Amino acid sequence: MKRNLTSDDVRAAIWGGAILGGGGGGLIAAGERAARLALQVGTPQLWSVDEFDDAALTATMALVGAPAAPDPHVQPAHLLRTLELLRRELPAGQKLVALHANENGAETTVNGWFHAAMTGLPVIDLACNGRAHPSSVMGALGLHTEPDYLSVQAYAGGEPHRYVEGVVSGRLEQTSAVVRRASVEAGGLVAVARNPVTVGYARQHGAPGAISHAIALGQTFLDGGVDAVARSLDGRLVAEGTVRSYRCEQQEGLDVGVVELDDAAGTTLRFINEYMLLAQGGERIARFPDLIMTFSDDGQPVVSAHVRQGARLRVLVAPRARLLLSRTMFMPELYRPLEKSLGEAFAPA
Repeated sequence: MKRNLTSDDVRAAIWGGAILGGGGGGLIAAGERAARLALQVGTPQLWSVDEFDDAALTATMALVGAPAAPDPHVQPAHLLRTLELLRRELPAGQKLVALHANENGAETTVNGWFHAAMTGLPVIDLACNGRAHPSSVMGALGLHTEPDYLSVQAYAGGEPHRYVEGVVSGRLEQTSAVVRRASVEAGGLVAVARNPVTVGYARQHGAPGAISHAIALGQTFLDGGVDAVARSLDGRLVAEGTVRSYRCEQQEGLDVGVVELDDAAGTTLRFINEYMLLAQGGERIARFPDLIMTFSDDGQPVVSAHVRQGARLRVLVAPRARLLLSRTMFMPELYRPLEKSLGEAFAPA
């Protein structure tokens, strides 16, 4: 199916993406600005994966960095610059026929919409992962397991006095590390166009239908609030209380921290951009890639970077089985750096 993306899609995609971001996936206001700008400058189209030949070439549009960093700065021109740089690196005779997002989040669900509006390339109804995740390798379709795959990543971002851009190629882990470091040098965030693959590979290893899923979930939220979302995802609201303590610091281009509530259950949430672990009374209740998400007292999604001490929060948990997940969510080796940061093991068995 092919269809034009509309202003109604923008609203639903941002809210659904924010929820599926699980605390990360970018900021709500920034995502809405980017998506509405896309509709102002053109008509981005969303195509289902079955509209493409499996051999056609697509690439990931992403944002890399720490949302709570003090000086993040990505402009529309930076988005287009990354695509320009990536296209220059394609082998002779090859061209991109579509673009896709790296994950679902308030900003990341709409990754590629502005590029599509400006270039005429369609957005595929697919993400590398149907929920947000903290590492670039987790959003790379398992390409780190392909021994002959050469990762190419173009990046750009930062205020004029901190602006960086470039292209890096090599093994996936190494190129991702370079881009993560570039985000730090840029003030906390860079736009990225990366990892050309065939549509067939993306279909097999990613999350087809992820963008439609975010839009549908966002509409559920707009119609019925957080309780309707919980029913839709077979989730439950497990806590409600005031933030007694909030700590967040940037570590290697990621937000790493903890939220503690004053509720009777002693709810604690630990995050690396996204919420990784939820414990009550010292007992683990949920762990990534289960969806753990915070909402304000009036029912609005609150990303981890915007939690503040003294705020009232409700906490939703939904099982991983109700999400559209990439195979990378079940690769224990990708959890090792996260476990080191938190000092706790939680990779899937």
